[in-house]
Amino acid sequence: MEIRYASHDEDAKSYDTTQLRKHFLIEDLFVPGEIKMVYSHIDRIIVAGIVPTNKALVLEGSKALGCDYFLQRRELGVINIGGAGTVTLDGEKHELGGRDGLYVGLGIKEISFTSVDAKNPAKFYMNSATAHKNYPTVEISLEKANKVQAGSDEECNKRVINQYVHPAVCKSCQLVMGMTILNPGSVWNTMPCHTHDRRMEVYLYFDMDADNVVFHLMGTPQETRHIVMKNEQAVISPSWSIHSGVGTKNYTFIWGMVGENQEFTDMDAVLTKDIK
Repeated sequence: MEIRYASHDEDAKSYDTTQLRKHFLIEDLFVPGEIKMVYSHIDRIIVAGIVPTNKALVLEGSKALGCDYFLQRRELGVINIGGAGTVTLDGEKHELGGRDGLYVGLGIKEISFTSVDAKNPAKFYMNSATAHKNYPTVEISLEKANKVQAGSDEECNKRVINQYVHPAVCKSCQLVMGMTILNPGSVWNTMPCHTHDRRMEVYLYFDMDADNVVFHLMGTPQETRHIVMKNEQAVISPSWSIHSGVGTKNYTFIWGMVGENQEFTDMDAVLTKDIK
């Protein structure tokens, strides 16, 4: 498991492209036959890509977590962006097709992931947060996700925000997670932008071909920076940072938030005219 440490916004002002990517970008997240995990000290979120092929992949405790099993003091949300697969929780199987999600609460001891077809493996994207209480496991398909229509054709940001792990869908301790799908012809997300000091956020960008990228915007509103994102890459957004993006074509992204509250609209808006 890779460990990332928190960065102060005053320090981040001096980062060049290489440093920005080192601290905030997560590349090569989906490796066939492996679990790749990044542990961020920002609100102690864990981001993982899990791609089982010929055998089951098992999520286990570690010294980094200081626990006997992974969900001893944690909860997790997972969304499958690949082929069909199965998540097995203490012997109970949950089948997840493409775009299907799952919330798993504190206390589950045995967690494994398999693919139906090794040649078209599942790609399980996971966010995990610390937890204080057990809540029931909930299967969440794209159809069951709470849907919020946003944006317009004129502003090139028409999109559907699908809330998976969210108070409108299921109970969780602090994790909130969902997937935003941009309409064809729309390229902007979260613009006008905002910050939320009460929680951090991670974005995973996907549904992009090799000829297209997303310019992910970050930094404080008066000291903005950008990171060029390719398909199936994730980016860590500290609570002091804006988090917005514009693509060379429409795309999809999964967002996950961890912090003080679960109020989706608890944000500090930034007027476009004030961005620098």
